[in-house]
Amino acid sequence: MSMFCYQCQETAKGTGCNIAGVCGKKAETANLQDLLVFTLRGLAVVAEEAKAQGKLDNSVGLFISQALFATITNANFDNDRITVLIKESLAKRDALKAELGFSSTEDAVNWNGSEAEFAAKAETVGVLSQPNEDVRSLRELLIYGLKGMAAYADHAAMLGYQKSEIFDFVISALVSTTKDLSVDEMIEQVMKCGEVAVTTMALLDEANTSTYGNPEITEVNLGVSNKPGILISGHDLKDMEELLKQTEGTGVDVYTHSEMLPANYYPEFKKYDHFIGNYGNAWWQQDKEFTSFNGPILMTTNCITPVKDAYKDRLFTTGMAGWPGCTHISDRADGGTKDFSAIIEKAKTCAPPVEIETGKIVGGFAHAQVMALADKVVDAVKSGAIKRFVVMAGCDGRHKTRSYFTEVAEELPKDTIILTAGCAKYRYNKLDLGDIGGIPRVLDAGQCNDSYSLAYIALQLKEVFELDDINDLPISYDIAWYEQKAVVVLLALLYLGVKHIRLGPTLPAFLSPNVAKVLVENFDIKPIGDVQSDVAAIMAGN
Repeated sequence: MSMFCYQCQETAKGTGCNIAGVCGKKAETANLQDLLVFTLRGLAVVAEEAKAQGKLDNSVGLFISQALFATITNANFDNDRITVLIKESLAKRDALKAELGFSSTEDAVNWNGSEAEFAAKAETVGVLSQPNEDVRSLRELLIYGLKGMAAYADHAAMLGYQKSEIFDFVISALVSTTKDLSVDEMIEQVMKCGEVAVTTMALLDEANTSTYGNPEITEVNLGVSNKPGILISGHDLKDMEELLKQTEGTGVDVYTHSEMLPANYYPEFKKYDHFIGNYGNAWWQQDKEFTSFNGPILMTTNCITPVKDAYKDRLFTTGMAGWPGCTHISDRADGGTKDFSAIIEKAKTCAPPVEIETGKIVGGFAHAQVMALADKVVDAVKSGAIKRFVVMAGCDGRHKTRSYFTEVAEELPKDTIILTAGCAKYRYNKLDLGDIGGIPRVLDAGQCNDSYSLAYIALQLKEVFELDDINDLPISYDIAWYEQKAVVVLLALLYLGVKHIRLGPTLPAFLSPNVAKVLVENFDIKPIGDVQSDVAAIMAGN
């Protein structure tokens, strides 16, 4: 069985994984994920007709979003659970067809295979089933943007925040990938994805801050206690809340890992005395850090790396995450909570974490906090104390070339401020870069979805400085990407009119030369270069 996947930055040889994924994904899993996307296209075609007839509610759009989320890089490696999603997609499609009396010649609308036939069909509907390189590139760019958007929409929905317009776009955009559109029409869909991404990230920001308060400047502990603990990773703050509530008074402490670090910044979580701080670094170091933690780990979303025997019996998944052989904690019933008792009981049998570092790091600079400091920031810019802001948001990864981002942070003049969000921060958030008039030189807004905060800050500063164009601000963009949530953040920035973005460590393999040319010509997207040259260009506003 062969596969083809090039949706992440670390894809083999920078062109595509065709034997097994660099992420650890096997060919069967990759193909099942392709088949799931194929069936979601069919469901979307029928759902669009149901919408036109006024017979569609948000439940279908939410299911499609969650299923897309399951195909995001490093989220779900469990073939059984992906197969369940395929069957559910087909069942929902057929139920809508029966209700509508719907007929179509679309293969994705009509195909009904047994589980035994899944593998054969999967090999015929993957990325390379579209022979035209540019059409394939634009369709995959849109689908990867939808996957990232779907993740953020799911997190907002878990907190009770949904917008029909988001689900409607996910459905219509999937349908567009079944049609013979012109290049201009496909580019229009991609840019629309960026527009709806802004809406989605704003909705998630509203959900998070309305539920847990606005992030505030916080010193996060990096050490450990002498009690057993649970390590929670991923992005889902609802899971964080329920885990903290259920561990209260049990003698079990809670620590964040990787993209869950920003949970430490929310006022609502600070009231828990057994919430100790953050343990470890970015996702790709989890094999060592999960081993030394000693206690159980809860993966709420991506990123999961191949699970080692040293901690396999301690790794639990929930939501759309999954790893074969690891315990999966079921979704909450409507109005209910997830049951984390199994992971809590497991923790009680484990030794306390091995301390791997000490000290503290500072974060919590989302838009509300930064705008509260707006006068101080504006004065520093006007006085020349701050010469430039550099947005270094996005993802971290294993490539040695990602040391570039550490070196840029070290090389930037001391009159620059780094704005960050996402796990890319781990390349420089523990460096001693000092401050400017009491403003730390690294301002961490939070998770990858909190890149919205950085865009919001830029738009607000544009108004404060009475500028006509966001690109006239003293802000440069040096973005690290790894997976599809970074893709949709990029599309959001492009929709907002941001130009001159440096993107690395490499440009996406799924951009054909012609599509890459369009992005370069319209937005001046460029690959990262050598550190000294890039820093000089950044400081010159180029």
